[in-house]
Amino acid sequence: MMYPCFKKTVYLDRAALIQIELMLMRIESKKSNLVIVLAMHGTPPKDFPKEERKDLFDLRALIKHLETPDEKVLARHDFLDQKMRLWPRTAENDSFHLGSMELGEDLARQSGCRVIVGFNEFCDPDLDKAISEAVRITTGKVVVTTPMMTRGGGHSKGDIPEAIERVQIRHPETEIIYAWPFPVSAIARFLSEQIQAFL
Repeated sequence: MMYPCFKKTVYLDRAALIQIELMLMRIESKKSNLVIVLAMHGTPPKDFPKEERKDLFDLRALIKHLETPDEKVLARHDFLDQKMRLWPRTAENDSFHLGSMELGEDLARQSGCRVIVGFNEFCDPDLDKAISEAVRITTGKVVVTTPMMTRGGGHSKGDIPEAIERVQIRHPETEIIYAWPFPVSAIARFLSEQIQAFL
């Protein structure tokens, strides 16, 4: 069989072709056993009741500053948090959610892997659910990553690894990899390339 390779023509015998096919099969097998969790921020939907939204944010701030929050406070917070997470999302009331799902779909196409989108806050599924689902459906590894590029963010540095640790404790048999942080040079190169597209 003949394969064009730049200016040279390369001829491969049957044994070489079989080796290439086996290598490609191993690559595809690894991909099929790998599940990616895309960890996104999450935003409140625009049409969520304003008073309940205010209550939720007030309760979040209160719980953060109390050593032992009252059970009623926690129950009210959990109720509103769950209500907001399960609120139906549309392109009109939460464009960030739509963009997150589109990114997950494109990542799946480009990586050849199953991708589950999870959210740090305000949306469902939360990261614990998303990572747990990835563990459930894979026979290989789970890779968690995020488009939050810069180091030092509360979610990327704290919330995401904490969620990974909670799931890892429950499922020690599955390797969960956190693909973060990214090299600063790689981030700068990516941004530079995107800037050029607008010039």
